[in-house]
Amino acid sequence: MTRYCPPPDTGLTVIHADESIVVVDKPSGLLSVPGRGPDKADCLVARVQLRFPDALAVHRLDMETSGLLVLGRGETTHRELSRQFRERLTEKRYIAVVAGLLADDAGEVNLPLIVDWPNRPLQKVDFEIGKPSLTRYRVIARDPATDTTRVELEPVTGRSHQLRVHMASLGHPILGDELYGGEAYGRAERLLLHATDLGLFHPVTVAFMKFQAPPPF
Repeated sequence: MTRYCPPPDTGLTVIHADESIVVVDKPSGLLSVPGRGPDKADCLVARVQLRFPDALAVHRLDMETSGLLVLGRGETTHRELSRQFRERLTEKRYIAVVAGLLADDAGEVNLPLIVDWPNRPLQKVDFEIGKPSLTRYRVIARDPATDTTRVELEPVTGRSHQLRVHMASLGHPILGDELYGGEAYGRAERLLLHATDLGLFHPVTVAFMKFQAPPPF
């Protein structure tokens, strides 16, 4: 694993902010929450709390993944948002570029996942003790010249590294994936995975809100 070198703090990309929630576009290479050790203290939550001190992390994106994250302002809204994620009431869609040309225009990957304990934080498919994990995918465009496919991914469940493991299991790893990409790791300067759409119920008004952030690749 490479040493943690977070991107420079050039200011938050705030998609939405009110008295209850903050939605930001996380850059690739930045931890969502602090890691172990003082060298991993710089993270999205820490940067957000400089401006919104009451903001609390509701969910996470992998360090290498960019895109939309929502934070709850205060314990009450944090609990309500956490409940929505736990009960799968939110909508999440990602854009990725994967190696190879996907044969089907759309499909599902339904493979149970569990942490690969001797090699953590890696995850692995395990049909005996793995937790149910479902990803839906839809092809956006195929590029025979570069032998890549741009896909939209919808994680129905929210397991660690789910999208990355599932696409790799199809034989189409996400470009730039250091953990599961194999040769695809060196084909991009970063992990080409971005959380582009997020839908949730506002914890106070209960109105369903949709947020979008286009991928930077």
